[in-house]
Amino acid sequence: MCVKTSSMTNELVLLKLGGSLITDKDKAYTARLDKLKELAQEIKTALDLNPGLKLILGHGSGSFGHVAAKKHGTRDGVQTKDQWLGFAEVRLQAAELNRHVVTALFEAGIPALPFPPSASMVSDHRKVTFHNVETIRRALDAGLLPVVQGDVAFDEALGGTILSTEDVFTFLIEQFPTKRILLAGLEAGVWEDFPARTRLVKQIQAADYEAKRGSIQGSASTDVTGGMKAKVEEMLALIQKNEGLTAQIFAAEQVGLLTRALQGENVGTLLSA
Repeated sequence: MCVKTSSMTNELVLLKLGGSLITDKDKAYTARLDKLKELAQEIKTALDLNPGLKLILGHGSGSFGHVAAKKHGTRDGVQTKDQWLGFAEVRLQAAELNRHVVTALFEAGIPALPFPPSASMVSDHRKVTFHNVETIRRALDAGLLPVVQGDVAFDEALGGTILSTEDVFTFLIEQFPTKRILLAGLEAGVWEDFPARTRLVKQIQAADYEAKRGSIQGSASTDVTGGMKAKVEEMLALIQKNEGLTAQIFAAEQVGLLTRALQGENVGTLLSA
């Protein structure tokens, strides 16, 4: 599926750079700086090709936040003094990776501005219930690129928790009308025969997902927020609630694929109603 860029004037896209793509997920606290530089340049290319395209960029925590989060069990809840210390450690590591992402964007000529969920979001059982979205709205109006991320957050039921980028997108899509979510990672898409990876599923419709769900597996690396199956199911739930919404899961390891996806081409697995 390829959408002509002329039809995407003033379109808002939610783009996630997965933690597996921008960090070495099997080596603690290691960002892929060269890859971040490439991805930032691809985003700049897409924005230059279509000046009407607006983005909210999110990124995972990869080997930064996930390592600390698993050590402290932060996503499951925060109550004790030690757990709150862990909560702060996860935030510290998430912020460090965010600094690398925003720096790469800025060096590519993109005016990126971070909006860490820990500073402004409150959730209830990991469902965002409060956030001052006006600041993001004003950033978009000013031609800036808002950057959100997987991050810790205060939670009404759990004390504290971790919100994945998908959790944050689930809230933002209710505030900012959008028709496309792009999830860029290392996997080429959803595989029919994971982990053999010989048959890529080009499209999954919500109605026929049950027939495919048995072959979709989780992530091979440490990921406290779920992995592939969780992402597919989260996206399909969103698609069913938001008319006209699609989501695409694709690999951005090969140079050029991210730009093509931003231009409207299906370079991985397209999820639709």
